[in-house]
Amino acid sequence: MTKDSYFHKSRAGAAGAPLFVLLHGTGGDEDQFFDFGARLLPQATIISPVGDVSEHGAARFFRRTGEGVYDMADLQRATGKMADFVKANREHYQAGPAIGLGFSNGANILANVLIEQPELFDAAVLMHPLIPFEPKISPAKPTRRVLITAGERDPICPVPLTKALEESLKSQGGTVETMWHPGGHEIRSGEIDAVRGFLAGYVE
Repeated sequence: MTKDSYFHKSRAGAAGAPLFVLLHGTGGDEDQFFDFGARLLPQATIISPVGDVSEHGAARFFRRTGEGVYDMADLQRATGKMADFVKANREHYQAGPAIGLGFSNGANILANVLIEQPELFDAAVLMHPLIPFEPKISPAKPTRRVLITAGERDPICPVPLTKALEESLKSQGGTVETMWHPGGHEIRSGEIDAVRGFLAGYVE
């Protein structure tokens, strides 16, 4: 796999600046979070790939057989591909810490990379993730930081599964915090504030 394994939009930052990987939700594209990410970390190298799976024309990062029912073999394929893509871009841009931000399907692939390759990302923001299986536990670097944002009435990401993912990531090591809002699967202003605060330490 190479730095161009996915069609993507990018903006180079200075050598040593963070690599900020932005992962869209189902039906999104490379622009969904690009400007948002650029405002959050103005000095970072920004990489925003497009999912390589089409579900009735909607881009995704891995296949599913129903709502909340994942094609586990394809999830494994996609996880390895995404991890290699991030590594290749980090090397190409001579970037510093790797930071990920994903929403919905993008949060799901990012979460599984955190689970399967816990040393890769230094920090990650998972917005409305869903991991509907019991993940394996592998140790992460003790400095890794994860922020989960979620809705208390999210019909796609049930509260118990969000809490289970939180506990799984905590058991890997590092720090995990969760921000809840009273709504559903939509992104609310409080989440934006939480993400901005979470990433403030990476802004030069």
